[in-house]
Amino acid sequence: MTKPSTNDQTITEPPRTFSEYMRSFGPGIVVVLTWLGAGDIVDMGVAGSNYGYSLMWVLVLAVVMRFLFVSLIAKYQLCNQHSEGVLDGLVRLHPWYAPGLLLSAVVMGHVYGSYMTVGVGEACRNVTGLGQVWHWAVLWNGIAVVLIFQPAYSRIENSFKIFLALLSVSFLGTAIWIGPSPEGIVQGLYRMELPDQAGAFNPWLVATAMIGAVGGSLMNLVYPYFLDAKGWRGPQFRRVQLYDFLLAVFVMILLNLAVWTLGAELLHPKGETIEKMDDLPRLLSKILGSNGRILFYLGVFSAVFTSLVGHAMGLGYLGTHALMRWQGAEGRHTQARCREHPMYRWIALWCLISPLIWTIPGMPGFVKLTLVANSAQVVLLPVIAGGLWCITARAPYIGSKYKNRWWENLVMGGLFVLAVWGGYKSIESLLSSL
Repeated sequence: MTKPSTNDQTITEPPRTFSEYMRSFGPGIVVVLTWLGAGDIVDMGVAGSNYGYSLMWVLVLAVVMRFLFVSLIAKYQLCNQHSEGVLDGLVRLHPWYAPGLLLSAVVMGHVYGSYMTVGVGEACRNVTGLGQVWHWAVLWNGIAVVLIFQPAYSRIENSFKIFLALLSVSFLGTAIWIGPSPEGIVQGLYRMELPDQAGAFNPWLVATAMIGAVGGSLMNLVYPYFLDAKGWRGPQFRRVQLYDFLLAVFVMILLNLAVWTLGAELLHPKGETIEKMDDLPRLLSKILGSNGRILFYLGVFSAVFTSLVGHAMGLGYLGTHALMRWQGAEGRHTQARCREHPMYRWIALWCLISPLIWTIPGMPGFVKLTLVANSAQVVLLPVIAGGLWCITARAPYIGSKYKNRWWENLVMGGLFVLAVWGGYKSIESLLSSL
């Protein structure tokens, strides 16, 4: 394999040996830590504390949705006959995808950034006891600006791997220390029940927020830019991409289960619920001491900060690509080409600077912002799922060799129906909770 350049990696051959595969892994970790942030921590913690293990089947549903969606996204990115990106395929399907995704990147960039910015600030303030939420938010959002404006993708990937190690020690360590209930987990996975409301958030809001945080919607579309930045271009990289993503999804499941276990084992038996960020760490400090609380907050910070960086970077790519297509720009729109466009910096700055308004005292707290934001994004699922289904199922788009097989179309049809249902329930739950 050739050495990567500073801005845009050029890898001509996929890995062949086990050691080469292990060294190649990275885009899956970056995108999963982009997804795995405040939404997962709050949604899993609230689900566990309010409802024990009874909503765990929703986690399975959300993971399956995300795996299938993203696998098809990656297949189109790597294997389509036009050598174009996923967004290019969606615009080929209908030109209104370009302005629609540009608007979505800008709007959701602020929405996502709102709870992540508050989360970073609250985590640091709660641990240190120093300053105000907005002080810490300004500091870390400023560091994020510096990090994402650096040209080397490898720097982002390596830093995310360090944060993943911190996350694993924090969440898995505290969950193992507390001890999960294998019987409760098994029952929660196969009993598809919706319990009565417990705490401030109704189960439909928690469930749809979980689908939004784990199943995802708009942020699934940023994965192709990380693949391109890595240098994985062409069907020959499909296998390493699949292994890379499988490993990342496995990590995501373990970390989600760890947070869920803490809520189910610490808060649910006592009838306590999560309504603010410090509820779960406070109880951890009673059982594990102050070090247990600090350890958990280390994981919270790692999860939220990586998401803050990943969202600003990914939505910068997506929004810029959408603008370029809307303006009729031709040629392959690589990650490096998007980064060189002025709009990339504007969108990234918008994602990191505009949400600081939510750190003003008196604004809604971290937990409510997270639940509402992740429920709101489910509304986008039908449009994205439907478009993805069309461009991966039809030969004029992806080519006859790689178009969906009958069972993939059957699954995507079911997921599309599920996405429509989830969007309806999302709107319904949001209206009832506001």
